[in-house]
Amino acid sequence: MPKLKTHKATVKRFTKTKTGKLMRRKAGQDHFNARETGNDKRNKRRDITAHCADAKNLANLMPYN
Repeated sequence: MPKLKTHKATVKRFTKTKTGKLMRRKAGQDHFNARETGNDKRNKRRDITAHCADAKNLANLMPYN
């Protein structure tokens, strides 16, 4: 059976933790952040886990990561 190809755009956006969860960056960090409160800015810096339904599909796109 041939090797599976890794979807490079997915690998750049998601990281897999030691327990197998997929982490992603929070959206909306590029611009218009001056109006955000301090709490919103801090919360945007954190990574969040990908939705479990998406994680099953993403696992197929990242077979070796």
